[in-house]
Amino acid sequence: MILVTPLIAELERLYKGAEIDIVAEGDAAMDVFQTFSSVRNIYCLPRRGFKHPFSFLSKIRKIRKNHYDLIIDPCLGSGFSRLLTRLFTGKRKLGFDDGERRRRGMTHLVPAAMAPHHMAKRSVMLVRWFASRQIDEPEDFPVLDLRLSPAEKRYGEQLIRDLVVASDQSSKGGVIGLFAEATGKKRYCQEWWNDFVAAIRLASPECSLVEIIPVHGRSMLDSRWPGYYSTSIRRMASAMAGVDMMISADCGVMHLAVASGTPTIGMFSVTDAKIYGPYGSHNAHLVTQGMTPQEAAKRAVYLYRESFFGSMPLRADSRLEATLL
Repeated sequence: MILVTPLIAELERLYKGAEIDIVAEGDAAMDVFQTFSSVRNIYCLPRRGFKHPFSFLSKIRKIRKNHYDLIIDPCLGSGFSRLLTRLFTGKRKLGFDDGERRRRGMTHLVPAAMAPHHMAKRSVMLVRWFASRQIDEPEDFPVLDLRLSPAEKRYGEQLIRDLVVASDQSSKGGVIGLFAEATGKKRYCQEWWNDFVAAIRLASPECSLVEIIPVHGRSMLDSRWPGYYSTSIRRMASAMAGVDMMISADCGVMHLAVASGTPTIGMFSVTDAKIYGPYGSHNAHLVTQGMTPQEAAKRAVYLYRESFFGSMPLRADSRLEATLL
């Protein structure tokens, strides 16, 4: 859902006053798009809908009563997304042409080869092609943005300030937020994180640290640092907006940190950073394959100091990052 926020921004830019309905699986979309004034309806289908056929089909019938000017399948290779696009009623149906069987029922198709590497940029390219029927030199892409309200940002700033004061840490060098959880092979082990954090403390003792606690409610850093836990997507984003920089493994919370507006470093060990990495002038990714935790920490601290004390944006190209030290 967070990776769809650039698409909404692009639709708002291209079609002033457009009203947008969103069809999503699960309830996360209600939180993500809460402050988007262009979003008219959010239809949340039950997760694993075929296990809840009555609820699922009831929602589908309700959506099919709407007649849309444009229906967008923003996903590359998703059979379920394409199926829904075909089921709904609209004059124009836009998506990627990624297979003979998936062309049926679509009115506007863009060759899959034209899809940008980054997942969040693909749907933006779709609507740019639809609006102009051509793609020239790539333009700047809208960034991930949860559109936190001023009140939400103030809440996060005060929350982080209170956590730092209560922990007797010095914050004269700013506050670094850490999220140490991920799924499967993307997860760094406990020992790796311990060495990484120790190296950050050694390289930048003037900074204070705050841990964002995963959904299971347990610290991943042995509860050594003040932590914040919430089951609310927006409250978690508000907390991350209150730190000066977030460092996170490759996961959904990394995207949430970017969407909160705080400078974010995403650490990648197995997945392709060109597809999922944070982008935007104040975000960067570190490809940690072959790196020790100490080496990764040194590069993260360099990027943090460049963002916090310097005027230059973070470098998003890992080949440049490899030459920084």
